[in-house]
Amino acid sequence: MTFERVCALDEVPTDQALAVTLGRYDLAIARDGDEVFAVEDVCSHAEVALSEGEVATNDGGCQIECWLHGSMFDLRTGKPTNFPATEPVATFPVDVRDGDVYVDTETTLNGVTPA
Repeated sequence: MTFERVCALDEVPTDQALAVTLGRYDLAIARDGDEVFAVEDVCSHAEVALSEGEVATNDGGCQIECWLHGSMFDLRTGKPTNFPATEPVATFPVDVRDGDVYVDTETTLNGVTPA
């Protein structure tokens, strides 16, 4: 695994995602308390930036909403939790070190190939 720094932890808001670019990938970095997630920053349904949507936590889950049509994606698995999206988005390993967020884009956690 090759982790690269993408931002400081305190740059990631608690109710929305932070858009970052790492190499050829656009990522949405989101958090639920101390847990940080990285997903491909594009809705699998409408190809709009997920980082422009809200992050919601409920029942132990953390999701990001596509602002255009309301699809929600589980930040741990990348799977859509409601329609109209039916395909998952890529999720990437995250490591938080000394207040900085690192992501490995060479590996996906859910086996989805990023666009």
